[in-house]
This record gives sequence, C-alpha cells and structure tokens, in this order.
Amino acid sequence: MKKLLYLSILLIVSCKTENKQGTPSEEENNKKPFISSVNVQTILEDDLLSVRAIEVIGNNHAFAGNNGVYGLYNAAEGSWKTNVQQYNGATPEFRAVASTANDFFMLSVGNPALLYKTGENGEMKLVYKEENEKVFYDSLAFWNDREGIAMGDPTDNCLSVIVTRDGGQNWKKLDCDMLPETEEGEAAFAASNSNIAIQGDNTWILSGGMKSRIFYSPDKGKSWEVFETPMVQGKSTTGGYSMDFYNESNGIIIGGDYTSPEGNMGNKAVTTDGGRTWELVGEGEEPGYKSGVRYLPNSEGDEIVAVGFTGISYSKNGGKSWEKLSDEGFYTLRFMNDSTAYAAGKGRIAMLTFK
Repeated sequence: MKKLLYLSILLIVSCKTENKQGTPSEEENNKKPFISSVNVQTILEDDLLSVRAIEVIGNNHAFAGNNGVYGLYNAAEGSWKTNVQQYNGATPEFRAVASTANDFFMLSVGNPALLYKTGENGEMKLVYKEENEKVFYDSLAFWNDREGIAMGDPTDNCLSVIVTRDGGQNWKKLDCDMLPETEEGEAAFAASNSNIAIQGDNTWILSGGMKSRIFYSPDKGKSWEVFETPMVQGKSTTGGYSMDFYNESNGIIIGGDYTSPEGNMGNKAVTTDGGRTWELVGEGEEPGYKSGVRYLPNSEGDEIVAVGFTGISYSKNGGKSWEKLSDEGFYTLRFMNDSTAYAAGKGRIAMLTFK
C-alpha cells in the first residue's frame, strides 16, 4: 500500500497544472454571480482524524494529519489511498504540506521536527530533522519547483525559517542575523498551513500570540523586514491565524482568539500595499474567530471564504462585510477553481461546492 500511495502521488504531482490567480482568461472575465450557498460533501470520515493541511494537486487532493496519517484523493475515481508514517515507532502529527511538479512534502509539529518528501523507494523520505525542545513548525510553501520555505515558532530570538534551493532534497535553517528579532511571546499558529503567502518572489509570514506581525521578503527569503498589524494580540491565543494574498498588493489576515470564538473585534484586516500597512475590516460584525481564509480564484480580490470550527463565512466586497454560508466546521480549505474547494477539519475532509 505504501508503494502504491507513493506512486499515485508521484504520478499526480507530475501532472500538476497551476491555476494562477489574478490572470483570468477572456471567458473568466464574464464574472459569475456572487455566492449565496455552499454544498458540503464529505469525502473522508474518521473520528480519530484531525487535518489542518491539505494541498490541491490538479483536480485531486493530498493531505497529512495527526496520528501520522497522510493520503491522496483521486477525484476521477472518487477513491482514497491512505497510509501511516512512523518515526522511531511513533506517529508524527503533520500540520503543513506542499507540492511541486515532482514531489509531495509533509512537515510535522513538535520535537523533533520531521520533513518528508516522496522518495525513490516507494516510501516517504526524511529530508530534514530538527531537534529542540522549542521546535514547532507551522507552515510550508514553495516559490517554484526548486525553491521552498517553511516557518515555525522561535527557538532563539527569531522565527524558525528553513529554505530549500534544490527541489526539497536539502533544507537549511536561516540564521537569526538574517531575520528580524521576534518579541516576547511572538510565535505562530499551526491552524491551517496558511502562515506563509507567496506571490512571485514576494513572501509574507504571519506571526501571532503576544505579538501579531508580518515578516516580508521581496527576494525569496534572502532579505527580510517586519510590519505591524492591528490584529488583536497580547495573549498566547490571539492574533492572526491565517493569511492569503490575491496578488502582490492585496492581502487579508483573519484570526482572533480561538478560546473566545464569538469575538469579532480586531480579527480581520486587509492590505492594499503589499502588507506594509493593514486596515481592520468588519469590526464588531461576524465572523468571529476563523482559522483559514482564501480568496476565490478569478474574483479580482473581491470574494473571500473563511472557515473555522464555527462554520463557513463569505465576503463579496474584499472583507468589508460577511455572511454566514454554513454552520459546518472546518480548519482549512484550498480552492480547486472558483466554485469548488476542498476543506478539512476534525474527523473529516469534504468537497465544498459554492453556488
């Protein structure tokens, strides 16, 4: 089964095609009606499963979650292939995944940090390990098929940032002298694998906790600066939990405090200048806490969907106002196109169809 799953992932990532946001075709310029409802179809159900990291690969979907479980959904067949990754007899918890044209990657939280990629012998190959009592990685993404980045909580006086320049075969942790210093209690949330946003060479990293800021690199991680946000902060459970950028200028942060999910002040902010400044939106209005946010493809940055364990919310005006589409709870989502997404959470993975 392990070899079969590896071959399936390798075949599908090799056929992966990218859907570039912000570059609609002539046909897509005929803008579709705004969303008014969502249909939720559960495609994988397991009471012991918790999934916060999913990746759309073509029309298919890959994930990695708790208990070492990872898997691939074949949309054409409506079938799953799943497996369990073990390390020294234990099962890691994965909260970050990514893919290139050739490989699938999954990164664990906790000590030791374990980063796997598809190998050549039918099994996942361990390509990076970090041992530290403070280690906790939150998010993983790639600029292109050769260069990728992962971020996590500080082990010293800066965020943990590792980078690959050879397709994920080797990873190097950036020295703190390359990164802005973190403040006391500043870390990040491994809530939905969306602490990193990438547009071209531009990279944004979202922190949270006692301090919630944006770490920005214009050159794929070679240099960094840091920007303030107006997000609620000051507690270990507050701040930005998820971020997305529609293009190099327009982005959104969502979060709040998961221990007070009804709180809707200081939990939604947008930028129009590439993350240098942020403006709170939807103050005192729903939704409250959310763990995942994504722009709809080909929506000109107007349409946004946010998910959390309290349900699914939608904005048609760039985050200024929102409406609740469903009480169905999820941690994370990724769009396949402008009307279909995969979402995952506690005990299940689902396909969302927006109408």
